[in-house]
Amino acid sequence: MSSTATPRRRGRGAQPEGPRATFRQLLPFLFEHKRTLIVVAVLSIVGAATSLVQPLLVGQVIEAVQSGGTLGILVWLLVGFVIVSSIISGFQHYLLQRTGTAVVYSSRRKLISRILHLPISEFDARRTGDLVSRVGTDTTLLYAVLTQGLADAVGSAVLFLGALIAMLVIDPILLLLIVIVIGVSVVTVVLLSGRIRTASTQQQEKVGALASGVERAIGSIRTVRASGATERETAAVSELASDAYGIGVRIAKISSLVVPVSGIALQLSLLVVLGVGGFRVAAGAITIASLIAFIMFLFLLVMPLATTFGAITSVNQALGALGRIQEVLDLPTETQDDDRIAASLRGEAASDAASGAAAAIEFRDVRFHYPANVVAAREAAAKEARNLLADAHVEAADADASAVPDHEVLRGVSFTVPRGSRVALVGPSGAGKSTILSLIERFYDPTGGSIRLHGHDARTYPRDELRAQFGYVEQDAPTLAGTLAENLRLAAPDASDADCERVLRAVNLGDVLERNPLGLAAPVGEDGVMLSGGERQRLAIARALLTNAPILLLDESTSSLDGVNEQRMREAIDAVSTDRTLIVIAHRLSTVVDSDLIVVLQDGVVVGQGTHAELVESTPLYRDLARHQLLA
Repeated sequence: MSSTATPRRRGRGAQPEGPRATFRQLLPFLFEHKRTLIVVAVLSIVGAATSLVQPLLVGQVIEAVQSGGTLGILVWLLVGFVIVSSIISGFQHYLLQRTGTAVVYSSRRKLISRILHLPISEFDARRTGDLVSRVGTDTTLLYAVLTQGLADAVGSAVLFLGALIAMLVIDPILLLLIVIVIGVSVVTVVLLSGRIRTASTQQQEKVGALASGVERAIGSIRTVRASGATERETAAVSELASDAYGIGVRIAKISSLVVPVSGIALQLSLLVVLGVGGFRVAAGAITIASLIAFIMFLFLLVMPLATTFGAITSVNQALGALGRIQEVLDLPTETQDDDRIAASLRGEAASDAASGAAAAIEFRDVRFHYPANVVAAREAAAKEARNLLADAHVEAADADASAVPDHEVLRGVSFTVPRGSRVALVGPSGAGKSTILSLIERFYDPTGGSIRLHGHDARTYPRDELRAQFGYVEQDAPTLAGTLAENLRLAAPDASDADCERVLRAVNLGDVLERNPLGLAAPVGEDGVMLSGGERQRLAIARALLTNAPILLLDESTSSLDGVNEQRMREAIDAVSTDRTLIVIAHRLSTVVDSDLIVVLQDGVVVGQGTHAELVESTPLYRDLARHQLLA
């Protein structure tokens, strides 16, 4: 199972409250489109004015009919205001829909940019599906903020106040009764809105967990099927869907109390107006025309109130989603502290200038332990793996073998890689070999000691400049969905077709070019499914070779190859390693014997350094590994 397994459902009572945003944090997303929103506000005010004029015109029409006068221009004015109000409403609706879409777009751009610049530790600690959910589902909820009443709040306020003043002029007693009814409904909505925000945040977290579960199950579908675990995975993902459904029902229940409030307020208000107003008309306190105008103003009063209630609901749901978005946007980027670190090391770099003979890479008493959030995430993944194995009645003793330990992974590692040399890292699983390559690439920084590149502390280099020095092939290197050329040009976008074909043939992938008439444009499928395991590994090596970097980092790069292809790969690496520095995590003895230097690691400590012949004599661990022909 994947090491990024989604934790099982917790008890409902143990559900932690997720991050919550404030309305102030929502404003920057809106202010990006302030010009459009100003236009919407102006249109909203004009539309409110045209709506407020209509009851007055209706009252005058009724009085004209009662007095036997001619209607004349009054009817045409009323029709004109109705048409203008409708046109303004339609254009305003278009602007709001377009701006809502733009807010979602801009928030997604920000979120994607921040996610792709996060430190590697965040990806190790977080679930991929949850991050995808924040980009997709959470950002969509921001759309409702603009399209459900918030953006035309100015016009709604004008409409509300205008209707309120007109009703006060017509009959203060009727207005007082209406205010009491509406006041009760407002208090009810305010009390319910906080519960909607909390439930919405929890729902988005459950949707993120569901996305992670689906991503894990689909990403490992072959392993799931081969393990007979389809039904168990289906049940586990369905349980996550059930969690999201349960909270969705809770939101629906709360919303079902909010939605009728405006309707109840309108109906009660209308009954009060008709009953008391009819009595006051009979008593001669007001005229029928004034009562009808009052009723029309009542509808204009309640309309923005209903819009406000809907806006409160949508804003609270959006703030729950925005809390999850803001949580990622507030995370530091990988390079955020680089300038400060480089500045603190600048004096040392100036006084410790490198000579032309400086080593390509040097580890000086390097110590490292993974951050607490990564340890916690891997422990949760290991627990999930144990649960799945237990459900399948399989022994789970080794289920947590991939969990990151909470102690130091490297404990005072020191070694030197001369320029142009070939260095092999060997040792048992968990010795810290892959961690060393991650530190060289600055996916993580050491927690103690230093790593030097060409004689300077690696942290004094900008990360892009540092990584341009390396061609890195990670263990189980992924193949991107797309074509051969797209995979090769990931790190060398300007490489020519001839260069791409050259590196493919250098790693014995010429037959892949020839078996498809599309050549470099041949698709490789999702996760490289149209290639064999060995071909995917060789494609990753070809991608690294295409960068023409002076230092190659190969993490067990021949582990997926058969004997024939391994020999051809070794010949290809020998050919391209001329005038390059090569660091290889060795999986087989044949990869090690020709190395200029072999570094033997055990439990995060260097237990031996030297050539193959020297280590066979001096280091029992190496001698034992060599005897079994398996070095990792």
